[in-house]
Amino acid sequence: MAGPVEHTPQAPVDEESLQRMRFRKALARKKRREREAAGEIKELNITAMMDMMTILLVFLLKSFASSSAALTASEDVRPPVSSTRSTPKDTVAVTVTPRNILVGEKKVLTLLNGQIPPDALEGRLVLPLDAQLKKEVEKLKYIADRNPSAPFNRELSVIADKSIPYDMLLTVLYTAGQNELENYRFVVLQKGGE
Repeated sequence: MAGPVEHTPQAPVDEESLQRMRFRKALARKKRREREAAGEIKELNITAMMDMMTILLVFLLKSFASSSAALTASEDVRPPVSSTRSTPKDTVAVTVTPRNILVGEKKVLTLLNGQIPPDALEGRLVLPLDAQLKKEVEKLKYIADRNPSAPFNRELSVIADKSIPYDMLLTVLYTAGQNELENYRFVVLQKGGE
């Protein structure tokens, strides 16, 4: 059996005290919600991120455009050394090594004892080289027709080993000339220490 419960008389609560208590509770609830919401992102403002990405894109495009011409890496190509100051342009590249002839990075002809095989020649025209250069020129003309900022400039970069005979270079240049590539650039290594 439970004993008699004593009731303590409560102080009368006036309206002003009641409003203060409600205000404190509301303020405490608001602070708690702000603390909980501080950890999560409700809206994402991507303007700053888009600005950053645009700047990066412009930087990457600019550095790609100013890069030098791509050379086919090969242990058997040793271009001659020169004191030239001009930078190579990005054009159709024909590489002549003591073993192969390449267009870009694609091997088009294997040399026989450092010479062009007779069955690959028709006069001075190198048939496999001619076929590949036709494809490259068609591709460049296609691009030039659709992009006025990339005109077909009829340029060819020749990367040749310094031991390649002059007669073979003339044969390669003749074949290139038959495919409208009439402006030649010989790629050389820059002398060190200058």
